[in-house]
Amino acid sequence: MSAVLTGGFADPAIQSAEAFRALLEAMARPGRIFTVAGAEPPAPLSVAAGVALLVLTDSTTPLHLAGDADCAAVRGWIAFHTGAPLVAAEAAQFAVGRWDDLCPVDRFRIGEPSYPDRSATLIVEMDRLEADGPRLTGPGIETEARLSLPETAVFQANRRLFPLGFDTILTCGERLAALPRSTRVEDR
Repeated sequence: MSAVLTGGFADPAIQSAEAFRALLEAMARPGRIFTVAGAEPPAPLSVAAGVALLVLTDSTTPLHLAGDADCAAVRGWIAFHTGAPLVAAEAAQFAVGRWDDLCPVDRFRIGEPSYPDRSATLIVEMDRLEADGPRLTGPGIETEARLSLPETAVFQANRRLFPLGFDTILTCGERLAALPRSTRVEDR
């Protein structure tokens, strides 16, 4: 069977509900790492990035593929499993790729004062995702959390834009964590 046709949820009703719950929990509890399963996207996407794309995108969700993620295998997999239209970074509601490929991030939508929800969510593929790194505080964090981030300055600048700004889902293998725009990021 073609790789394009495989790799989706085997039991879509159950697995998509479980994955959506994990993504909601990750956004509600910035810095906490969750394990997800059910997707087997083509390389170079991780399981967690595939799960996020299966849950968060559909035929009405503009998606940008950055760097190595913009390949025939991933484009075909997205077309078959979600139907998300592929767009330039400036028009994307979601974008997926490695941090260096997503930069500069100021090309992504940050919302409008009347509609801050019209912003992009970046799904960042990481080599490592650990509860270690810059200090995170803010809504959903009892005292503080720590999370390995690709850098801190961009996330600090993004926080200063609040309620505007982009949201971030960090993925590595079967693990994911979220960094909403409301989270304060401080160097170690």
